[in-house]
Amino acid sequence: MSDKKYHVNEYAVVDDNVEIGEGTKIWHFSHVQSKSKIGKKCVLGQNVNVANNVIIGDFVKIQNNVSVYEGVTLEDYVFCGPSMVFTNILDPKCKYPQVGAEFYVNTLVKEGASLGANSTIVCGNTIGKHCLVGAGAVVTKDVPDYALVVGNPAKVIGWVSEAGKRLNFDENGFAFCEQSNKKYKFKDGEVREVE
Repeated sequence: MSDKKYHVNEYAVVDDNVEIGEGTKIWHFSHVQSKSKIGKKCVLGQNVNVANNVIIGDFVKIQNNVSVYEGVTLEDYVFCGPSMVFTNILDPKCKYPQVGAEFYVNTLVKEGASLGANSTIVCGNTIGKHCLVGAGAVVTKDVPDYALVVGNPAKVIGWVSEAGKRLNFDENGFAFCEQSNKKYKFKDGEVREVE
């Protein structure tokens, strides 16, 4: 009988010196590398790779075929859609290899961000909290909190609530989301939750 408070499928590989939170599930053919930290109640789908030294918060869902490379940090409640892509080097060249953390350019994905299927996050950017990156989008710059971005390169086409619902602002710049039961304010090109 195992005393582990998380589940690792028999076909997954978890290296030594890894922290995994209670209730987390790691599925078939996934690999969690040394010195990575995964929070509680996360789900790593089939064929997910978590590289060395990666930090993943609580309640994160990583769908099939995603590699979270060293230099990427995922805060709580981040959703990574199927086959979305992170990078960690800006100018990869096989003839001029850049191996090791000193070459990696960090990426931060803030709380509640959702990264759509087949989207690509170019390293060195911050993905704002509760934003929604559309399927297939290529993110080449920072994404604001609550933004809805699509395309290549990804551009802001609207705003979403914490629950991912489109926000329609009134003449005073306020919007309300029934699902999240929260009110939002659009001002100076930014969206913020208000009491």
